[in-house]
Amino acid sequence: MSHGTICANCWKSFNWISNPKCFKCGYPFPADLDLGARPLCPHCAAGECDLDFIRSACVYDDVSKNIMLPFKHASQLKYQTMMSRAMINVLHDLNLNIDVVIPVPLAWRRLFYRGYNQATLLARPIAKHFNAFLDVDSISRKYKPDMGHKTTKQRRQNVHGVFKIIDKNKIKGKKILLVDDVMTSGATFYELNRILRNAGATAVYAVSFCRVVHSI
Repeated sequence: MSHGTICANCWKSFNWISNPKCFKCGYPFPADLDLGARPLCPHCAAGECDLDFIRSACVYDDVSKNIMLPFKHASQLKYQTMMSRAMINVLHDLNLNIDVVIPVPLAWRRLFYRGYNQATLLARPIAKHFNAFLDVDSISRKYKPDMGHKTTKQRRQNVHGVFKIIDKNKIKGKKILLVDDVMTSGATFYELNRILRNAGATAVYAVSFCRVVHSI
């Protein structure tokens, strides 16, 4: 048996995120904790997450990065199926009504050199599954150097203002799902949420294949 393009044993080696987790941002809690039906991490309890929901399929670690990095940087597109399938699975418990799916856009310079936007490849089957419109044209992105090992505050400052809404008519009144391959600090999702809300989006959700898990 295989899942996408990896065998069942490899599938089991991933650190998949399940309950208990933060009801809002999906941050994984230790498995032996009983935190009730809708627990919140300290950041979400303090109101620091403006998105309606964030979910990630697995933790970013030595296993997941051996899939994610070749997919992202080395044209190993064979991993698309299992990655998008895992992302669809993690959204099922939310019963979302999604109008538009937007992959996190790349700046034209980065898109030119890479040849593809990995987030778009992941978003396409997700949009199809939810019978939602795949929108790759309504947001543009300015080029900025990679954020590297910056702090969360520095990442938010670095990404502020890099996105621009091109067509507000496709955004106003819509429930939108953002898609990316990895969530590090959440800065990109938060900035996109800000401009989408300003453009009239009624709900903004986000999903990534993996996420970096910091101690909180």
